[in-house]
Amino acid sequence: MLESCQNAQERWGGVHKLIDRWLQERHELVKAYDVLGAEPQALSGTTQQLQELCDRLVDYVSAGHFEVYEQLNGEAKAFNDERGLDLANTLYPRIDVITEKLLAFNDLCDEGKCVAEKFKELGGLLHERFDLEDCLIEVLHNSHKQQDAVQA
Repeated sequence: MLESCQNAQERWGGVHKLIDRWLQERHELVKAYDVLGAEPQALSGTTQQLQELCDRLVDYVSAGHFEVYEQLNGEAKAFNDERGLDLANTLYPRIDVITEKLLAFNDLCDEGKCVAEKFKELGGLLHERFDLEDCLIEVLHNSHKQQDAVQA
């Protein structure tokens, strides 16, 4: 998972400060996940590593929903990008479902009920979400960047 995160930074790094910051937050989230994966005993109770993972998770999800997705949609609207808007309308419902599950994981951890099964599920959800987000960035941001270059 960390490798795909680094690949995303290589492809889109430097394109837009907001996306750069968000991809860096993703990288930090993946590192926090990997630390816990290497130390499964840290899942019991409310350890510092588990708290750090949950904090990064909530920050990442919030930045996506309240900053990055709005920016990407705004770009698509500004460029009258019907293809991009259609893609967003197709992907956002699945991202919303994943978001609910990620926040439910956070709530379990807050209650001291984090279990290995839910932690493993979290990894799969993050991987799927990252793939969907990468698709959005590719279509909604990079295509507009190319259009800007052509118009200049």
